[in-house]
Amino acid sequence: MCWGLCRREWPEARQQRKRHIWDEPQPTSGSEHCLVPSDHCGYQDSSQRAEDKTPRECVGRATGGSGVSSGLEVELLVKGRSDLGEVAPEIKASERRTAVAIGDLEWRDMDADDYGTNEAQDSDFPAVERSRLQEMLSLLGLETYQAQKLSLPDSLQISSESMKNWAPQAPKDLPWNFLRKLQALNAEARNTTMVLDVPPDARPAEKESQMEEEIIYWDAADDISADIYSFSELPTPDTPVNPLDLLCALLLSSDSFLQQEIVQKMSLCQFALPLVLPDSENHYHTFLLWALRGVVRTWWAQPPRGVGSLREDSAVLSRAPAFAFVRMEVSSNSKSQLLNAVLSAGHRPRDCFWHRDLNVGTNPREIADGLVEVSWFLPSGREDLDVFPEPMAFLNLRGDIGSHWLQFKLLTEVSSAVFILTDNISKKEYKLLSSMKGSATKYYFILSPYRGKRNTNLRFLNRLIPVLKMDHSHVLVKVSSTDSVGFVRRVRSIVAHVARSPCRRLSVEEMAHAARRLGLRVDEDCEECQRAKDRMERITRKIKDSDAYRRDELRLQGEPWRKAAQVEKELCQAQWAGDPPDKGRAELRHRLLELRAQQNGHEPTWGVQEFVAGISGPSLGEKQYFLRWMEWGLARVAPPRPRQPPETIVTLRAKHCGVVDLSELLWPEPLGVEDFLREMAQFYEAESCLVEAGRLPAGQRRFAHFPGLALELLLLGLPLELIDGSTLSTPLRWVTGLLKELHIRLERRSRLVVLSVLGVPGTGKSTLLNTMFGLRFATGQGCGPRGAFMQLVTVAESFSPDLGCDHILVIDSGGLIGGALATAGERFELEASLATLLMGLSNVTVVSLAETRDVPPAILHAFLRLEKTGHMPNYQFVYQNLHDVCAPGPRPRDRRQLPDLPGDASRAAAQMEKQGGGIRTLADLAFCDPEKQHVWHIPGLWHGVPPMAAVSLGYSEAIFELKRCLLENIRNGLSNQNKNIQQLIELVRRL
Repeated sequence: MCWGLCRREWPEARQQRKRHIWDEPQPTSGSEHCLVPSDHCGYQDSSQRAEDKTPRECVGRATGGSGVSSGLEVELLVKGRSDLGEVAPEIKASERRTAVAIGDLEWRDMDADDYGTNEAQDSDFPAVERSRLQEMLSLLGLETYQAQKLSLPDSLQISSESMKNWAPQAPKDLPWNFLRKLQALNAEARNTTMVLDVPPDARPAEKESQMEEEIIYWDAADDISADIYSFSELPTPDTPVNPLDLLCALLLSSDSFLQQEIVQKMSLCQFALPLVLPDSENHYHTFLLWALRGVVRTWWAQPPRGVGSLREDSAVLSRAPAFAFVRMEVSSNSKSQLLNAVLSAGHRPRDCFWHRDLNVGTNPREIADGLVEVSWFLPSGREDLDVFPEPMAFLNLRGDIGSHWLQFKLLTEVSSAVFILTDNISKKEYKLLSSMKGSATKYYFILSPYRGKRNTNLRFLNRLIPVLKMDHSHVLVKVSSTDSVGFVRRVRSIVAHVARSPCRRLSVEEMAHAARRLGLRVDEDCEECQRAKDRMERITRKIKDSDAYRRDELRLQGEPWRKAAQVEKELCQAQWAGDPPDKGRAELRHRLLELRAQQNGHEPTWGVQEFVAGISGPSLGEKQYFLRWMEWGLARVAPPRPRQPPETIVTLRAKHCGVVDLSELLWPEPLGVEDFLREMAQFYEAESCLVEAGRLPAGQRRFAHFPGLALELLLLGLPLELIDGSTLSTPLRWVTGLLKELHIRLERRSRLVVLSVLGVPGTGKSTLLNTMFGLRFATGQGCGPRGAFMQLVTVAESFSPDLGCDHILVIDSGGLIGGALATAGERFELEASLATLLMGLSNVTVVSLAETRDVPPAILHAFLRLEKTGHMPNYQFVYQNLHDVCAPGPRPRDRRQLPDLPGDASRAAAQMEKQGGGIRTLADLAFCDPEKQHVWHIPGLWHGVPPMAAVSLGYSEAIFELKRCLLENIRNGLSNQNKNIQQLIELVRRL
């Protein structure tokens, strides 16, 4: 006995085999405007109908027998102008069985109870679907991360792959490739195309005949184990995974903090963000409130009367009207393409929402159906670019509303209007939508008449109009001949009209309340997160004014710390002078001990004690939650910073290009976590100073454990202050204590490479480091550090012997102000000391400059001083193209002449180093050899105009090339000899 079975086809053939079972023929081009089935029209040939009869005439022939109002039919015809053309129906793998039933069977009458059970989440997933998630996780190599979730440090480790711009070879490479590209803000991160590591002659040749099904016969006796059910529909290594499946699988395998990082990076890339994450294996959906917490948006707010201004707020806290786009059964039109067109100001739509016309976009979704995505339109203040005058949220449900009724109900409760795309409205769809009777949401239909269902559609539409409180203007028809631009303009006008009228305006946080009522899980509701939030609120509730809080609650800072820092600086200068001990030095020591005794006499205030308790919690997760909550809570209570005029949001240009003193133009420093850590540092410094002088017994120390607590935060990814931002001085005992704790914690893996970044304000130093290593340095206008902050990047153990170090200590510094030294005064001395310290500690130094700025004199001073000591780090000059953000970027690396400094700055810096009257520019220095050192040109950060612009591909590619070069230099030993932590401690003391 012989059996006939389909052998495994190539992807295209497999797709054709899957489609032909349920696909229904599209209407011919001649009947696109005819809303009447052919058996009601007096013409058998479609071309004859198109030539001899107008659409209005066809409608007139049908009105008598159909019982449908001709007014509605004509209304549909007149308004059915489109812009996206007709495309293949968007049927996904999880809906094929439903599509077959709809196409071939007549739906029976259904009771309302048939739909009431949809609120139970278990019913959203048929039993056959429950193994699909595990199969996808296994395919992607993520099944091991179900019990122990993938963490942020796991994704940021430096490995040999960090130096390769490689394409994934197998499905298990895809998650890591996605994470690496997302960290680098690469606009192509969602591309899941693989490059198979297979010789070309080993792959079977594709022929025309292979596109059809081929039958293979064999005798069952020859292969008893043959299993016809083993041919899985899941993507195989020759079939790329749908990007939405990859995203869902990765989010389900990640902990809360990696989820948050993924969403933040997606936001910068202008990708649509996940809002509701489906999980068919565990039978619940998750509303991603916590994951969206870190997304901050800036837009131009124009009040009805008055002067507009830039506004910055958390994406989960700002209210805006929301518009949901969903599909009911089959739709020939793509929701995602339509949404992209609505959101795009130019002629070329942005690919915010992934759609089927993109690379691998036609691959069937296996686990992503039920995903709800969100994206925002944010005005820039430019009339030629702003399609809406205010922020708008747009929601997109992946999959059919009948299969994902719970998500649809959520969208109807949080949206101002819902746009339903469908080809067919039958009894089933009518029953579904009838259950929404009484809803305050406005409903709009976008139809593409399909498979001769025009009369049926019209009949049920007329019955739905009073139920959903619609009128004829709520129905749009879109076919292949519809004008694209006009249709998008029509949808925009509807959105704008709804937003102008009284409508629902909710924040994402308020949407989460609706999700809870419907039974969805909210990721923020876990006990650890809520305990951390409660502690944060107890602290921030008492903060009414940031300056007053600093003065009354953080008492060891401010003037006491400035006085102590000044005395320590004078003592240090006296020691470097080499003079014998005298009465003056003894007096300085006495003053210092008195100041430290006054500090030590204070008790930590209630707020500081609560902060210390928060970072001392027994749970590592609770500490992380507490830190994030504190960052957001303090940002909310801080006074608003002065904002730039609207044109400055367009670029990251330097705020000042002239020769001026910017010391008085710095932004007011907001209250942050670093203020509490600085207070802890001062308690530790004061106590340590008294113990060293013998004024306090070591057994009476109360704050000796503070460096260990702070180190935990460093290992969790929080930037720690190395140089105080207000005094530009280093708390030496505190930093030494931190490094000693780090040495104990890392044990045998204590070899370090120190990488620092110096430069002028506003040149994107922090953004460069965050993009390069996935770090969390503060960014944005006025948000950068004033002193210096450090973060630790781990090198994978397998790569440590090759790279020659176990960790990279990355130091981000505040902007070094250039300009006339006569007006810079004391600030120049402080900045020169900062630059000397950082470059002296560093193996590698990146100098970040704007195209129009000279090298700051403080950096020249550091070079001159370090040249005499013989310690010179490997350095890279990075010029960022901050103005021309839309122009295509030049070569990532561009050799160029090192600029000369202004004569007065060079002369003053040389005089400080006792160089006499000789004027030396940076290019004159012996170690500045342009042929041996790299000078980089980084293209503009934005592709387009913010806030709707994404990071340009040229920027991310140039940053990757810079990172590869830096790691290559470290591996090849071009930087100074790598240090262990003990050597770093000695360097800190010396410098």
